[in-house]
Amino acid sequence: MTRTVPWQPNTIADLRECLDRITADGTVPGGVIAHGTFDSEPGFLASGVVAPECGDARPGPDTVYDVASLTKVLAGWPLVGTFLRNDLDTPVSRLLPGIPAEAPGGRVTVRQILAHTSGLRADTRLDQYRNRTEPLAELICGEDLIAEPGAGHRYINRGFILLGLALAHSRGRRLDELAAEFWQRLGMTNTTYGPVARSAQVAPTEQRLPGAPRLWGMPHDDNAALLGGVAGHAGVFTTPADLAAFAAHLLSSHATSGPQGRWLTASMQPQAAIEPGLDRGLAWILADDGRVAHHHGFTGTSLYLAPATGRYLAICTNAVYHHRDNRTRLAPLRALALKAITGEPVGAPN
Repeated sequence: MTRTVPWQPNTIADLRECLDRITADGTVPGGVIAHGTFDSEPGFLASGVVAPECGDARPGPDTVYDVASLTKVLAGWPLVGTFLRNDLDTPVSRLLPGIPAEAPGGRVTVRQILAHTSGLRADTRLDQYRNRTEPLAELICGEDLIAEPGAGHRYINRGFILLGLALAHSRGRRLDELAAEFWQRLGMTNTTYGPVARSAQVAPTEQRLPGAPRLWGMPHDDNAALLGGVAGHAGVFTTPADLAAFAAHLLSSHATSGPQGRWLTASMQPQAAIEPGLDRGLAWILADDGRVAHHHGFTGTSLYLAPATGRYLAICTNAVYHHRDNRTRLAPLRALALKAITGEPVGAPN
């Protein structure tokens, strides 16, 4: 049984200070950090407002956020572990109808997609397929590869779109239905594919045109929107409380060698180097010599898991509300979160 390591008050205080700072300087309208261990009740830090459109509504555990690429680990990754785990080294041409084995993308495997070593086109651009009549999987796999499959790491959304299609085909059901059943089993009652109804508890994201309404309850990702909001790479909306429930379930299953825990263990084996100190496992980014798994979402979200200590941390913000360059603007909070989850001594960055 894993010996959980509780969060220290000074670490929580540092995280709160950093969240307050990026709210005060306009990086985000507000946000929530969920933290805990799998055998304790979650704690929540909140700052700012949901958004100006929501009046004085404050963000909290039940605020709904578009989590963008966290969809990959909330939907695609656990469903692959449930339904396609024995097919990790199977080419997608065998999992989807109508794809010739000689198609450039047809030989890409499930493992390579999860590891972002597929060599598929890096730009998603599903809008280029408007007015085409061929099935989407055939169009994606028919494109020339940009690298030999397995040759190296490059973050690719198209692979997870293919995984979503393969999951739906393998089970004869829509991807959102499969995901909803999984989330319901974990008690994640506020997690869903969009669109969701606008309310003061739903965080708006970006204003695409001056004077036009912001995206609010609609997927921020253009390609997920083109797919009706349901895709393997983006489109999920969830809450800090549900992210805590998801993380606690994975870590508890890991501690007891349950099915999802075994899948997490397998997924934390390095598949490709990203940069010094970071590797890609199956979907997850690995840090701290492979002891921490994490993933980010473009809208301003992150999820961190440390199975060895039983700890998790989730960040929910709508950082794209003010700025699209959220990667650099959120860097101090994300760096602090990574240090906190590894158990290193931390201090809020200046």
